[in-house]
Amino acid sequence: MSKSSAIWKQVQRPLAMSVLCGAMLASLSGCVALVAGGAISGTLAASDRRTFGAQTEDRAIEVKGAVRINNVTGDAGHVNINSFNRRALLTGEVRDDAMKAAVEREVRGIEGVIDVINELEVAGLASYTSRSSDTIITGKVKASLVDAKDISANSYQVVTERGVVYLQGRVTQREGQIGADIARGVSGVMKVVKVFEYISEEELKQYQPQPANSANTNSQSAQ
Repeated sequence: MSKSSAIWKQVQRPLAMSVLCGAMLASLSGCVALVAGGAISGTLAASDRRTFGAQTEDRAIEVKGAVRINNVTGDAGHVNINSFNRRALLTGEVRDDAMKAAVEREVRGIEGVIDVINELEVAGLASYTSRSSDTIITGKVKASLVDAKDISANSYQVVTERGVVYLQGRVTQREGQIGADIARGVSGVMKVVKVFEYISEEELKQYQPQPANSANTNSQSAQ
């Protein structure tokens, strides 16, 4: 592991723990996680494997999707939308199959969306306790990913619904398997669903930080 990678690992761990702490506080206050999450997401954006344009579009898709979904479900559904590289993941509960299809149709109609992964369940709304537990599980999974060797925790997006963990991200097959195994080992996780966009090991090298001595050598050669 390069020196820059080691430094980033040291930074990520406190951030991931902040997510977990924020999640726990959210179960009491309901608002702390939003503040903490916004600060953390801004800090980690620079190391994201998506382009900056894709990150911006994903945020727009989530905002637009939340509005459209609420117009369809009202109080009869609880739907979360998480977009990664313009692929929208839908999780939560809806009243019936007709509502499930209507939500997907609305999200597919959003500009920029290239695919929709519809994991909605036709079921009663999850309880507050269940949602709080899911938030804490997400924080634990993120912290566990940070502790793992040979992977970049910021390459994974973690969503939890009723104890089911959904993993998104641009990862290799190897990274995807490592991330899934880590998530399965977290207490409270009932199941892990991989919703990855896979890249090759060669593509992965493009995202790895260049050693400082290599950069200096290149600079000297240019002179």
